[in-house]
Formats: sequence, C-alpha cells, structure tokens
Amino acid sequence: MKKQKIAISIGDLNGIGVQLALENHEKIKKVIEPLYCIDEVMLKEASKLLNLEVPNDFKIVNKIAKPFTIEPSKVSKEAGVYSFASFLKAVELSKQMEVEGIMTLPIHKKAWELAGVSFKGHTDALREFFFAPAIMMLGSPKMYVALYTEHIPLHQVAEEIKDVQKLSEFLIDFYENISDRLLKSEKVGLLGLNPHAGDDGVLGDEEKYIREARAIAHKQIGKEVYTEPLVPDVAFTPNSRKNHHYFVAMYHDQGLAPLKALYFDEGINISLNLPIVRTSVDHGTAFDIAYKNVKLNNLSYLNAINYFNDEI
Repeated sequence: MKKQKIAISIGDLNGIGVQLALENHEKIKKVIEPLYCIDEVMLKEASKLLNLEVPNDFKIVNKIAKPFTIEPSKVSKEAGVYSFASFLKAVELSKQMEVEGIMTLPIHKKAWELAGVSFKGHTDALREFFFAPAIMMLGSPKMYVALYTEHIPLHQVAEEIKDVQKLSEFLIDFYENISDRLLKSEKVGLLGLNPHAGDDGVLGDEEKYIREARAIAHKQIGKEVYTEPLVPDVAFTPNSRKNHHYFVAMYHDQGLAPLKALYFDEGINISLNLPIVRTSVDHGTAFDIAYKNVKLNNLSYLNAINYFNDEI
C-alpha cells in the first residue's frame, strides 16, 4: 500500500512536540511519509538542546516564521507565533494537495493568545480555513467519542440540543465520515442528556429533541445507525463498549471524562467533516518534562499517525 504523505505541524517548540517527532521518526516513516513543518534553524536548535540527532531522511519545510530562542517550558509569544505558522504551513500544503492529511503536535493556547491568534485551538481554525463544520472526535483504537457541543458553558448545552435541525445535520455528517469504519450492523451509541436519559420526561425533556434529530438523520441516511438515547451513566460500561465502538456525546465532559479515565495515555483528537483528515495527540505541551531528558509516552502520537493508515 502506498504510504500517505502527511504534514506534521511541530507545535509549541518550548514543549515536547519536537522531541516526539525526533524520537519516533523511524517508527512513523513505516506508516506514512512525514513532512515536518519546521525550518532548519529551529530544528538544529531543538535537537541540540535535546541532545538528539536529526535523521538523514527527516524532511522539513523551510521558511515557517522568524527564528527565536527556544526557552524550555516557557509560555511565550514567539513560540505561539511559530507554532501557529507551522500549523498554517500544514494547512497550506493540504490545500495545495501536496499532502494528504495533517497531524498536529501540541500547541499552548495561551501562547497563541499572546501571539494575537484569535482561535482557541486547531479545530476552531480548521472550520474557518475550510469553511466547513468540522466535527471533533476523540478516542483510541478501542473507543471513539464525537462531541456535539464542545467548549461552551454547560448551561447552554440544553438550548443547543433543542436545535433539532442542527443536531440532525451533525448526526448525518458524523455517520458519513465514519461509516466505512463501522463494523457490519454496528450502531453508534447516541447519549441522552439527562440522568436516566430523562426517565420519560420526569427528569427533563431534551431527549425528545435528540429522538427527533435521530429520526430526521435516519430518514436521510436510509437506515437506523444510531441507538435510542442511552442513559449516560451506563453508556460506557464494558458491556456497552462491546456493542459500540463509536459514541456521540451531547457535551464535552460527558464524553471525555469516561474516555480519559479508560484510555488517557493513548487517546487522539481527530477533525472530521473536512476536505482532509487532521489528527492530533490528545495531550498538551507537557512543559513539566520538556527538554529534561525524560522518556516520553508515545502511544498517543503513534495512534494519531496510524489513523491515516486505517490501522485502528
């Protein structure tokens, strides 16, 4: 099978991203053809600080942004500017069809803010760059969770669910993006909002909107692919996870609390519903261990790379 060419944005250079890239190059080049969005000056500086050699076939993209002095574990404007520029270069390469996907190493949101970047993260930016409603899905080879609402206050979630048209479109788009990965006859676990999924309206009526959106989605898809709204506190039990590989959560913590409790070290972040696939590690810059000669856990990074090769 021909290996896909993937642009890897280097993330915050004051964090652990570049160490992950250097230490795991020999492993990932067996799965993809990586193109690292970092220039020679910054790569040499980082490798010297890490005391790691740069592999001969470590392909890079020059002219990212103005070079700066790496300050391990520090939140800085300069690091924010560079990490955002690296991300922009990866997006540019994908739009020019020079790569087939994007993998992003961790950025620091405060550094982006200091750099004057208005986006809160990669997914927000991708929605604007591609004029598409990107779907945030997180998970591991064992379980994936898509988030209907993401970074909004909890008290606003119920109102979002009442927008049946928006929710039904989300369900249709999500299914279209993961249908080829579903096992035959497998259904996606659709979570309710309220305790006990509302207990027939006794504990809330948001589930009726979820059911309406589900019905609209099924009519357009042409078959039933989502469960009835699941009781949230038992949706992720071992027995439920035997039946469902993919879930849709109504809000951020509903989906991510169980996911991180079960698969914290190996989780990844995937942006769906775009012209290209973007994956990322599901962890931060780890300033507490950056450039400290600490052996890194690479499970999340390797899973994010393997996703492009349909290995998970």
